[in-house]
Formats: sequence, structure tokens, C-alpha cells
Amino acid sequence: MNVPNTLTLLRLFLIPVFILVFFSGAEHNLMYSISIFLVAGFTDVLDGYIARKYNLITKWGIVVDPLADKLMLTTVLTCLVIDKYIPLWILIVVTAKEVSMIVAGMILYKNNTIIPSNVYGKVSTLIFYVSIFTLAFINRSWGDILLYIAVASAIIAFLNYFIIYYSHKEKAH
Repeated sequence: MNVPNTLTLLRLFLIPVFILVFFSGAEHNLMYSISIFLVAGFTDVLDGYIARKYNLITKWGIVVDPLADKLMLTTVLTCLVIDKYIPLWILIVVTAKEVSMIVAGMILYKNNTIIPSNVYGKVSTLIFYVSIFTLAFINRSWGDILLYIAVASAIIAFLNYFIIYYSHKEKAH
């Protein structure tokens, strides 16, 4: 276990913490829970930076790091839907994208192929973080607009991964 993988585990641990804080009923629970989400995002950036800078990239990290990101994002979106901050269709689109990417990733993993994250996925994730931050801390209307942009960027990232997936699948046959 190295530092980047430990940060990924921390991010997984933050998922139930986020849920507990979000539904706690405490004053400013939305801001506190979104702060936890932002800490998780920071650990994601930090673990990627450390892994690349110190050559601590592991097969486990390549697989679990994006899984932790997907679980955190869908958890946050689910909570926001339950409390009616965002419409259900956003969660459906993002969850469908994430589940299909996990399934495709598992298929490729069984064939000893791993597709690492790329700029499309990273930009999409960043836009989600900015939109959710804006929604909670700055202006709900602007947050909504940014969230729609985030969904569009997620679809673009998905199409990019879909093309990569099929090019790898074709090479395997």
C-alpha cells in the first residue's frame, strides 16, 4: 500500500461520511457535506500527482481510483436528487454512463487491458465539482447551468471512452 492508494481508500471512506453529514439535519449540512466532496476531489488530484511524480502507479490504483471517483459522484448526485436539489434525469444519465464504463472496464480488465483516465474524463469530473460547489456555495441557478454542462461533458467523455473501448476490443479479436 502506497500513499496514492491510501488516498484512494480515504476517498472511499469519505462516501459514507458524506451521506451521514448530508442527511444529518445539522445546520449548513449541505455546505459541510459538499466540503467533504471537495476534500475527496482534492485527494483525487493529490493521489494522481503523487503516483505520477514518484512512479507509484499500480494496477490496483488504476482500477480503484476511478471507481472511487464514480462512487463518490453518483453518491453526491443521488443525495442531491433525494433532497430535490437537482432533477432525477441527471442522476440517471450519469449513473448509466458510469455503470457502463465500469462494466466495460471489467471486461477489458479480464483481458489484461486497462484504459486509464484521459483529459475528457478529467475535464468532465472537474466541471461536476465546480457545478456542485457553485450549486451549494455560490448560486443555485448558476450551479444548475454548470451541472447541465457537466452532464454534456460526461456524455462526450463517455463517447470518447466508447471509441477507445471498441478499438481495444477489436484488437483483442
